[in-house]
Amino acid sequence: MTAFATAPKLKLAVFKFASCDGCQLQLLNLEHELLPLAGRIEIAHFLEASSRVEPGPYDLSLVEGSVATPADAARIRRIREESKVLVSIGACATAGGIQALRNRADVEDWKQRVYPHPEWLSVLPTSTPIADHVKVDHELHGCPINPLQVRRVLLRALLGTTPDLPSGSVCHECKRAGRVCVLVARGAPCLGPVTRAGCGALCPSLARDCYGCFGPLDDPNPPSLAGRLAELGLGPRDVERRFRGITGYAPAFRALADRIAEERSAEETGGSADD
Repeated sequence: MTAFATAPKLKLAVFKFASCDGCQLQLLNLEHELLPLAGRIEIAHFLEASSRVEPGPYDLSLVEGSVATPADAARIRRIREESKVLVSIGACATAGGIQALRNRADVEDWKQRVYPHPEWLSVLPTSTPIADHVKVDHELHGCPINPLQVRRVLLRALLGTTPDLPSGSVCHECKRAGRVCVLVARGAPCLGPVTRAGCGALCPSLARDCYGCFGPLDDPNPPSLAGRLAELGLGPRDVERRFRGITGYAPAFRALADRIAEERSAEETGGSADD
């Protein structure tokens, strides 16, 4: 008798915060691959797929999206209390997402400029990842996430073990697939050397440079890559923009981009970034 046959059903919940729903759709995109698991998983809360809502506690909660409002901050704390294991999924949940671009601006000024009644809005000054607010057990990176990684998390949860997720760089995936390096051979401004694996090196496989949607790997070296990008002819502003993308609020990318911005500003004003 298998472990699946004797184990109780896994009570699964999927929640959405500030996001586009794309990572939740990746779970649904597993389609027939989910069928063998259907008898072992009880979907208790997943509004993208069903109107059925069961109260917690939950064995496993998948959380998509960033925390952008006071209500979000309160809700993620409640979800954490009701979840034995909490996994943040996607660039928004793990790095703040594209909406974290607002973190470098004055959100109150934006509200005044964009909305006819800004007083109706209740938002936080920043858009931040789930881990900035509660303990996260595991993270699935990407924009969107790789559906096969979701399957791996579900299978490991059913077996009561920790998911084995990629920790190397996109370059590793390129090399294993025998693909030509777009950074070396084409001089493309590829972020693959500092970006976490998991996408299957999708963009380099199409002769396109990686733009870092899976975020920084565990031990990146963005300053070294920034130096190489400068050698390829990218100016400081362009290098900064490369690291300000979908996962630009991740600490490793943000620190480099902020440093470049400070140095550029100091040069423009005739000062020094260390002043």
